[in-house]
Amino acid sequence: MEEIDTSRKRTIIRAGIVGVVANILLAAFKAIVGLAAHSIAIVMDALNNLSDAGSSTVTIIGAKLAARKPDREHPFGHGRYEYVSAFVVAVLILYAGIAALVESVKKIISPSAPDYSAATLIVVSTAVLVKIFLGFYCRRKGRETDSDALSNSGGDALMDAVISFATLVSAVIFMIWRISLDAWLAAVISLLIIKVGIDMLQETISRLLGERVDKSMAEKIRSAALSYPEVKGVYDIVLSNYGPDKYYGSLHIEVPDTLSVAEIDVLSRKISSKVYCDYGVILTAVGIYSKVTEEGIQAETEKRIRDFCLGVKGVLEVHAFFMDEKAKKIRFDVVISFDAPDRSAVYEEVSSGVRQMYPDYCFEIVMDSDYTDICK
Repeated sequence: MEEIDTSRKRTIIRAGIVGVVANILLAAFKAIVGLAAHSIAIVMDALNNLSDAGSSTVTIIGAKLAARKPDREHPFGHGRYEYVSAFVVAVLILYAGIAALVESVKKIISPSAPDYSAATLIVVSTAVLVKIFLGFYCRRKGRETDSDALSNSGGDALMDAVISFATLVSAVIFMIWRISLDAWLAAVISLLIIKVGIDMLQETISRLLGERVDKSMAEKIRSAALSYPEVKGVYDIVLSNYGPDKYYGSLHIEVPDTLSVAEIDVLSRKISSKVYCDYGVILTAVGIYSKVTEEGIQAETEKRIRDFCLGVKGVLEVHAFFMDEKAKKIRFDVVISFDAPDRSAVYEEVSSGVRQMYPDYCFEIVMDSDYTDICK
């Protein structure tokens, strides 16, 4: 795993350096041409390239910080630095868009005619091609390394290619028909940059807050546990993301009540090892639910309660059933969908219903959440 992390870091840093160099060169050429042609659109485009260079620099710094080894204060590592760097990149893009919009509005209020030349067209055309290459390159590397910051930079570069192309069209229109769209185009460019910044910001904040477990990953983990014949069910898969491809989690397995403690211990260790070796997920806990193996009142009661609960709208799953006939206690978890209009009302309907079915019993009903989509 350490070798993979090192290779990943090198790939991100290499792509980031390519982005810094390309954007600084483009910014310099565009600034010179934009000032010479008195084109606010080209100058704003140059400013945008400069912010992109800053974004790539932040990506490099984020990758280096994220690669630091775990320490006493951060035992789960520093992988979330990548999300922080992606957040900073989004803020830089948003700031660049707002600053560009302010300047564009000033030029709309007090317009000045641009002075395009053949050199202007050559520089802008070259910028379009460079940005297309840079965009696809960064997005491909971002997908390969699961780097939000790198993917954001790639998406921004492709947007820049569209912006530069629009600037090129505007220059051609002015040179042929003497119609200046420069300031208005700069305003449109600014709004596009702002939108990209907001979208990136929302996506990154979602990652930082903690997102729903990916369904495909949850399915893989469940299948890995179910590959052992002793496991009759897998529930409560919870994964915490501490950086791209750095997951810590837990789950519950349902096993026959005839297994010994020693057998359960061996089984849980096998599952943890398989999940880590196959998918790189560290299971910090494997909880146990016992499944009644003998036919009788407990099995009959479980089926009856399960059928009732699953008939209540909003209930996705029932598990962890336990019945103590002597103490007159019944316990189970009921998974209620986040899509239910009122999850508490669904819980109350389940609770009151089963109590009416078994008035002599004391119930402990846990309202569980659908952390994944695999129980639907």
